[in-house]
Amino acid sequence: MPLWLWAVDLVLAAIAFTVVLLAVLVLRRRYLARTLGAFDLSVNKRDGASAQGWTLGLAVYRGSTLEWYRTFSLRLRPAYRFSRDAMAVDGRRDPVGGEVHAVHDGHVVVTTRNPTPVQQLALTPAALTGLLAWLEASPPGQRVSTVL
Repeated sequence: MPLWLWAVDLVLAAIAFTVVLLAVLVLRRRYLARTLGAFDLSVNKRDGASAQGWTLGLAVYRGSTLEWYRTFSLRLRPAYRFSRDAMAVDGRRDPVGGEVHAVHDGHVVVTTRNPTPVQQLALTPAALTGLLAWLEASPPGQRVSTVL
């Protein structure tokens, strides 16, 4: 078999692998997004207004935890779990500078205190209202998180 046929086979195999990988990413996203209470949520481990550190993802409410999944990942397990009784939200601001391009259009940025390394969240105003309501709606007898 000539060398150029091997090269064509390798290129076709790489294209097929890329198509399958993209299909798996799309199917994973659709599977997670079909869950009740799913919404787009970007996270940042850094503090302050900077375009660096933002990671796009999807969040899903699961009882008393908020699970966050990376958008561009094949993992079916969440990257972060935010517990309702250990999470506090401080302030709200619009993205500034390079952040405008680092997060989804129309999202607002909030600062959070929680046991994970995540310092900031970016989400739509409607999703923020839902998050604040979820934080304040803890069952009787549990500590209610601070919402500032």
